[in-house]
Amino acid sequence: MKKYKRILLKLSGEALAAEKKTGFDEPTCLAVGKQVKQLIEEKIEVAVVIGGGNFWRGRSSETIDRVKADQIGMLATVMNCIYVSEIFRSLGMKTEIYTPFACTGMTELFSKDKVVHAMTTGTVVFLAGGTGHPYFSTDTATALRATELETDIILMARAVDGVYDSDPKVNPDARKFDTISFEEVLNRKLEILDRTATVMCMENKMPLLLFSLNEENSIVKNGSGQITGTVVTIV
Repeated sequence: MKKYKRILLKLSGEALAAEKKTGFDEPTCLAVGKQVKQLIEEKIEVAVVIGGGNFWRGRSSETIDRVKADQIGMLATVMNCIYVSEIFRSLGMKTEIYTPFACTGMTELFSKDKVVHAMTTGTVVFLAGGTGHPYFSTDTATALRATELETDIILMARAVDGVYDSDPKVNPDARKFDTISFEEVLNRKLEILDRTATVMCMENKMPLLLFSLNEENSIVKNGSGQITGTVVTIV
């Protein structure tokens, strides 16, 4: 069975909230932690990015300044990482949280050398705060950090079990892809990532595997090479 050496796991904040829609669903977070622990025990290095949608979606605000809205979103991802990091620690894992801006006493300032060293020691690293700049999504931060850390692949755990040619919630006849290229994603205007993140993955030859977080043991399966979702390829 194919196995990756280093992965970046992208979790949506909404997925961690489960049916509650906001905040955290602790059983879901514990289930994620138990799966990541299995990957660590298999000597797979793991970095984690978590979106902030269970707390805040700045782009939906029509009142406040976009820059401020995005800064609130960055802080939402920090809160998510602190919480999930503590869940992971309760399961016996070592964790570190890194941000692109100072959160003295709560996180470490991002440095590729520090992060890579931590990962090689079996520490799960959380990459919070996005890119540290407004207008860039956590998907773009995921593409950036995966490229910087030279991961083998991005594992994207969402509420949907792969990439479809149309919205399966709307179209019962939507067709799921086993594989699809980033170029085709762009041409078909499939919104699995924002355009900036898609182009960054494509130009830096960073493959992506999108799968359902709701499927039992899906992180372990896909992290170990047993693909249940859709692989987004360079060509």
